[in-house]
Amino acid sequence: MPVIVALVKHVPDTWSTKTLEADHTLDRTSVDNVIDEVNEYSVEQALRLRDDNADAGYEVVALTMGPAAADEALRKALAMGADHAVHVVDDSLAGADALATAWVLNAAITKVAEKFGEVQVITLGNNSSDASTGLIAGLLAEYRQLPALTELKAASLAGATATATREDAHGHWELSANLPAILSFTDKADKPRFPNFKGLMAAKKAEVTTFAVADLGIDGVPSTTTVTASAQRPARTAGEVITDPDPAVAAAKVADFLAAKNLIEG
Repeated sequence: MPVIVALVKHVPDTWSTKTLEADHTLDRTSVDNVIDEVNEYSVEQALRLRDDNADAGYEVVALTMGPAAADEALRKALAMGADHAVHVVDDSLAGADALATAWVLNAAITKVAEKFGEVQVITLGNNSSDASTGLIAGLLAEYRQLPALTELKAASLAGATATATREDAHGHWELSANLPAILSFTDKADKPRFPNFKGLMAAKKAEVTTFAVADLGIDGVPSTTTVTASAQRPARTAGEVITDPDPAVAAAKVADFLAAKNLIEG
């Protein structure tokens, strides 16, 4: 049976005040944690790919790596309509950087294939709200030697091909790749569905498959980046106001300012 793996992440609520622990890692215990908002969009796209290709028999497996509380993110994906959920939870993964995270997720995706079926599509958000590295899609593409279509607002499947639309500052781009493939979505994709009562109740009772690092068939985890010092970001100050009676002079000053910041060519 073909499988779509939908990667999700449990993160501090976007509106919470974020602080660091003594070891310079993000404080995740004193704030509300939720499924990353952009993952709701990527899960929605995974569900639509499954539903639009019902004859192919796809199933959606939500996958996360994180502490025990990350189970909540998986249950949100289940409530939305995911068929299965897999949780990689291991104390050795605390503070894992993007390289280590992608390495473990790569091994977990292989385990998903062994348990549920051949993985044809991997969906994820383009950028998590806590770390904001935007690296996981590219790292997984390298580890698995798969094409990655990134920064997408829409995607579809036709046989063994994925087609997608990327929207960025330069315009719209139509992309395609042979399956299996990795698809990362932005919040410009179609809005995620709201789970109904039946979905919420089913998600509470659903079985979540859990793996420790030792279950994944990998020899440890790559060394993670270690932060040795951090400082509070300076308070935001008022910006520079450019005024001049002559509009042409004011415009020239603005252009000079932008050029000095390398935002436009001088």
